[in-house]
Amino acid sequence: MILTTRHVGLVVSNLDRSINFYRDIFGLEIWQQATEEGSYIDKVVGIPNVRVEWAKLKAPDGSLLELLQYPTNPSPAQFENAPSNRLGCSHVAFTVVDLQATYQKLLANGYHCNSAPQVSPDGKVKVMYCHDPDGIILELVEELGV
Repeated sequence: MILTTRHVGLVVSNLDRSINFYRDIFGLEIWQQATEEGSYIDKVVGIPNVRVEWAKLKAPDGSLLELLQYPTNPSPAQFENAPSNRLGCSHVAFTVVDLQATYQKLLANGYHCNSAPQVSPDGKVKVMYCHDPDGIILELVEELGV
């Protein structure tokens, strides 16, 4: 039985760049940061002789986003603006305060967005998809209070 969602983990190609993105664009704060290596982490992730550099970023509501970089074992596949129907984790969704301002900030910093914010058919939210520096899909939602 699952009690709660602990965090969402994303493998990134450059930890510092991703920290900057999630901190500067979305205001997440570094909560913990570390490097792990040795038999314990080798067994947990199933990769021998691995080194994992990670940072857990905290949102104002206390939810956590974990960014992981594997410098000793980088991913062989890189996605540039992964398609929405790719198998596996589809996207991470965040509720934001001002989606239009976030959209403008993403564009001003050269990040890809599938579209401008769209109002849902029921008029309750604005929604858009964008991509982080590694092409990971983020769904951004602003609740309209209707």
